[in-house]
Amino acid sequence: MNSAADVWRSVLTILGDELTMTAISTWFDDCEVADISANRLTLRAPSSFKRGIIESRYKANIQSALRELFACDFNVVITDGSPEDRGGNGRRIAADDEKEDEFTFERFVVGSSNKYAHAAALAVARGQRKDYNPLFIYGNSGLGKTHLLHAIRHTISQDHPEYNIVTLTGEYFTNELIHALQIGKNMEFREKFRGADVFLIDDVQFIAGKVAIQEEFFNTFNTLHAAGRQIVLTSDRPPMEIATLEDRLQNRFGSGILADINAPDYETRVAIIRNKAQRLGAILPDDVTTYIAERLTQNVRQIEGAVKNIIAYHDLMDNHITVTSASEIIKDMFKNNDSNALNTDLIISETAKYYSLPVSDIKGKRRTRSIALARHVSIYIIRQLTNLPLADIGAIYERHHTTILSSITFIEDMIKTSENLSQSIRDITANINAKT
Repeated sequence: MNSAADVWRSVLTILGDELTMTAISTWFDDCEVADISANRLTLRAPSSFKRGIIESRYKANIQSALRELFACDFNVVITDGSPEDRGGNGRRIAADDEKEDEFTFERFVVGSSNKYAHAAALAVARGQRKDYNPLFIYGNSGLGKTHLLHAIRHTISQDHPEYNIVTLTGEYFTNELIHALQIGKNMEFREKFRGADVFLIDDVQFIAGKVAIQEEFFNTFNTLHAAGRQIVLTSDRPPMEIATLEDRLQNRFGSGILADINAPDYETRVAIIRNKAQRLGAILPDDVTTYIAERLTQNVRQIEGAVKNIIAYHDLMDNHITVTSASEIIKDMFKNNDSNALNTDLIISETAKYYSLPVSDIKGKRRTRSIALARHVSIYIIRQLTNLPLADIGAIYERHHTTILSSITFIEDMIKTSENLSQSIRDITANINAKT
């Protein structure tokens, strides 16, 4: 794609699979792309009437097509050139994207698994810690990294509307640089990103293994950092575990604050479910909340999706929400039992290996301090990495589910004050993930 016009033609081609040719010719033939930059496309409609129709009916289709083309989320801004549609300098005034309203600190549910990352992000957003630069937030997909990134943007844009805040993904940075090289606009590319007051990049691990991209990113990072501009990065793993990332970038990324986000504990999952239901204008029965919290354990996005699906289904069918109906609606989200069984065996064996103990001690009845700690850790990790309810975990260890809950609570309390234990759990989890 060599121009905004090329991008728009590609979008229309994708829309052709979803809409009739009549709809496309009626609403889009006389539209043009006014600008495409960062994660934002500005579409100019010929009239306020057409703008309104496209905004209400087809904006989501356009965003979906752009996501298919670029593998990242785009904000679509639709203008018609009217005075009320422009700011004093003639540029569209609009929120960056839908995440501006959805992904705020007020809507982020804080628990033991994300408390440090949340606190660090909030301190950066409020300008309280200039030394938190860069802030590097890492964790598995769907745990809230993107939410915190956009919450930082939202807060800073509210407090400092004059700031140039650049928000993008590692993949978009890569695609933009390739495009700039193709059309000979290297300087324009550099000016766009190196002029940022705040530089927020999601999924930075995407640049790993790409020599030219890493070179440009390294220079961009250095320019911004030397100028005292705030940089926030997210990744699915810490810098030193991004295998094909250059050493100099690993060092730069690790030179600030590293904050990890883990899978939410049971209490946080319950809070997430209730929070999402409340925002959708509903209250879930306690047994349904418990059902979801015990079976969807790994992914905040998945948990929120389950709540949304359950409430939407019952709104449409106009009937009561029960555990039976909820289980039917979200059954495809559950891992199969064989996968859970494999995971528990692997978790116990990796925990035993880490603590230099035989598996029989982890699952047995001996209660020496070292064995008890390893047992507690293995139970905690099983709870974090599988969908098994407490009773099923108890069956593995031949213990009552209340004993299992005590083990989990014990570890949750310990990791609040013990960085060594937190690191041990991260190391064991990394070893497990490397074998799955």
